[in-house]
Amino acid sequence: MKRPTRLGLIYTIGVAQGLALVTFPAASVIFTSPKGYDFSATRYGLMFLPQVVMAILSSSAAPRLARRWDLKRVLLLGLGGNIAAMLLLAVSRLVSTDSGAAFGVLVVATGALGFGFGATLMALNTLAEQLSPGREDRAVLTLNALLGTGTALAPALVALFAALGGWWLLPLSVAFLLVGLLFRAVKQQLQIPRDGPRGVTIAPRAGKLPHEFWLFASAVFVYGILETLNGNWATVYLVSERGVSSQAASWALTAFWAMVTIGRVLFAAVSTKVSERAIYLALPFLLAIGFLVVSRVEGEAGGLGAFGMTGLACSAFFPLSISFAGREFPALSSLTSGELIAFYQLGYGVAAFGSGPLRDHAGYSFSTIFAGAGALAVGMGMLSIPIVRHLPAAAWKGS
Repeated sequence: MKRPTRLGLIYTIGVAQGLALVTFPAASVIFTSPKGYDFSATRYGLMFLPQVVMAILSSSAAPRLARRWDLKRVLLLGLGGNIAAMLLLAVSRLVSTDSGAAFGVLVVATGALGFGFGATLMALNTLAEQLSPGREDRAVLTLNALLGTGTALAPALVALFAALGGWWLLPLSVAFLLVGLLFRAVKQQLQIPRDGPRGVTIAPRAGKLPHEFWLFASAVFVYGILETLNGNWATVYLVSERGVSSQAASWALTAFWAMVTIGRVLFAAVSTKVSERAIYLALPFLLAIGFLVVSRVEGEAGGLGAFGMTGLACSAFFPLSISFAGREFPALSSLTSGELIAFYQLGYGVAAFGSGPLRDHAGYSFSTIFAGAGALAVGMGMLSIPIVRHLPAAAWKGS
């Protein structure tokens, strides 16, 4: 299989992974509605805990599995987890009137999704880098932009299928898409030499991660919290506190993920002329402003604009973190990619589970939580400063 064709397969799997990842939070209004699953905010948040645990375990173990087997097998294993998650989500509709049974099915489903996401994304990032010698950073940005395309489509498709009376057709459709991609991947040559264009190895034999890595890990952990506040709680916030219709709230979530995607494409395009360092430093502070706007939003148009702004501010930070870490630690590319995905998922878990109890038990409104997130975004910006100072000289200019 020619290298461009293999890269096209990797990018297509990225779109499908984005669809799978956001199908659960895109259906948040269905999970929390009395006419749907009737979950409280706390139970809805708790539903994502297995996803976080399994994503951390799989993304951390994936580089070691890739060393023992190869990246192709890790990718296939991840796709299998995603397929199981989508099928279980569709099946949960059959027991939606039994809250306990539905919750049991869904926690197994989110656990399978977490496993699938962690393994698949680690393999995809590493394969995209190694199939694009000399253009690794752009390949990672492109992959994450296409993953973002899938995340942007999921809320719109949930709203569309819900209007047609069959929201569960989305996870079923995604499952069939993933099955097709799995069979295509089985037939293709995706094994990559252990020494890639940057001297990449699949995983180190021994040793600890460098001290500088923990700056990246801390920044990505905070990023995971901030992205998930938008991705998992935007629709619940707009419907419950701003009186926006569920359909309009779904479009606001679509705007968030669409701008994440557009931003990644935009920054990948301008990275040849604009310093990636400057982009990386600016995004957290733009996100801080975006959260303040979100906390005061009114009406449907306001929701679209506010969450579109936070989406643009979120766009390139995570893929650039992975790319910069790979550049700074070239001999540990797969390991750092897997560990950063794990820290992203840890932040995901804090926001996915923690926001519900903050509202239900501590009495904080979502508007207050979003406003407080602005301070976290400033903290992420402060972490980005020492990160760029440690980068090799090539990262200080457009590349």
